[in-house]
Amino acid sequence: MLFIDLQGAKMPALGLGTWRLAGETCETTVRRALDMGYRHIDTAEMYGNEAEIGRAVAASGVPRKSLFITTKIWTNHLHAKDVGPTAEASLKKLKTDYVDLLLIHWPNTSVPLGETLGAMMKLKEAGKAKAIGVSNFSVDQMNEALTRHKAPIACNQVEYHLLLNQRPILDCAQRNGMAVTAYCPLARGKLTDNRTLTRLGEKHGKSAAQIALRWLVQQSGVAAIPKATGEANLRANLDIFDFELDAREIGELNKLNGNTRLIPLDWQ
Repeated sequence: MLFIDLQGAKMPALGLGTWRLAGETCETTVRRALDMGYRHIDTAEMYGNEAEIGRAVAASGVPRKSLFITTKIWTNHLHAKDVGPTAEASLKKLKTDYVDLLLIHWPNTSVPLGETLGAMMKLKEAGKAKAIGVSNFSVDQMNEALTRHKAPIACNQVEYHLLLNQRPILDCAQRNGMAVTAYCPLARGKLTDNRTLTRLGEKHGKSAAQIALRWLVQQSGVAAIPKATGEANLRANLDIFDFELDAREIGELNKLNGNTRLIPLDWQ
């Protein structure tokens, strides 16, 4: 496993995404992933599965200090008066005293950003969030959080995969010592039959999906959170740390970068 420095903490470069995982399927999947060695679990208030994840973590027996748990506050709870109670409700469901990373799920222009960040910083100071960050923020919004509000933003979680160029986000993050977490890292199956990925996979004894994930986590400060439920896919996603892509291969893959966005920026 590779790790990303997150303001002194270590975030595993590969985690389990849980969007649209619910009920028994979610609980079983998270427990299976933890048993395999996953230590980074990503969830959100909006996903409606924090309680299932909390039960899976508790049943796994994995020490809390060995885990990295991220959750996110939804857009209707970004006023200062709502941030604390929302975070407390998430902690209760997750059966933990703190999350490792607490994010604003989507920007909400009707709520002053400084108001939300101020409340989140209080949670950080109280030890209930080891780090705070944002999700789906543009470069301008990242700069507002960092420069205008002086917030200790540790991460921006965005859609990022081989078919979507996120260079401006990456450059801003790297300039400011932030991580980037890639959701939809496999472009919802659109990479499976890609000829370049398939050819490189054959060379390394890996699948196209494994090459795509390796391309992400081999970048400085980038983590990926693919979703999977079956044992084979969970194991395959985790099995990307026994090889490296060389500079020529990375150059080939970089040429695939385009503008294929799967989640509209105004989705929320």
